[in-house]
Amino acid sequence: QVDSANAGRVLASDAAVFLKKSGLTDLVLGKIWDLADTDGKGILNKQEFFVALRLVACAQNGLDVSLSSLNLPVPPPRFTDTSSPLLLSGTASSDVPWAVKLEDKAKYDAIFDSLNPVNGLLSGDKVKPVLLNSKLPVDILGRVWELSDIDRDGMLDRDEFAVAMFLVYCALEKEPVPMSLPAALVPPSKRKPISVPGAMPLIPPSTSTKESHQSLPPVGILAAKTPLTQ
Repeated sequence: QVDSANAGRVLASDAAVFLKKSGLTDLVLGKIWDLADTDGKGILNKQEFFVALRLVACAQNGLDVSLSSLNLPVPPPRFTDTSSPLLLSGTASSDVPWAVKLEDKAKYDAIFDSLNPVNGLLSGDKVKPVLLNSKLPVDILGRVWELSDIDRDGMLDRDEFAVAMFLVYCALEKEPVPMSLPAALVPPSKRKPISVPGAMPLIPPSTSTKESHQSLPPVGILAAKTPLTQ
């Protein structure tokens, strides 16, 4: 895909465009490039490109971006334009079937109702113990909350809670939690206002960092994310 001319090597510029689709930050991608481009020539051969892909997979799964991680078992790296149903780009997001299956939704609804929602909403304090119960790393749970609180009101409604549960179960199956909510995961009830193709912004530009933090539950890692939300 990246080496369309079949030259057996990819240039830095072409590789960068492709690797950005992984959803990782430029800082992490820069580190990955430095480790893969061993002699600093700005070109990767096939073997070096494989190293880069492997490091992307490590980063997406919360592992250290270092050569020592290369032998660890990780699922393949994810890029936003793969054929995975979760990663369809959002151009026709209203037509994409919801990734949460009906039978799973019934299970998630039962958990939702057992947490005593108020006016059909659960506060972060009520959702937090359920998330922590999964024993997933706190930074992963923070991302699950950010992705599932789609309207950024600090509460989860029934559909948003289903998204949170879906992401938790994906993470427990060692599937990487995406950096932005894929179109297929946006509940049909939330799709109308989102006309922007592709990923949604993490926080609407109008809210300041301070306000947006107050709407998130005390997961404990949000301070570290401040620069990313600017």
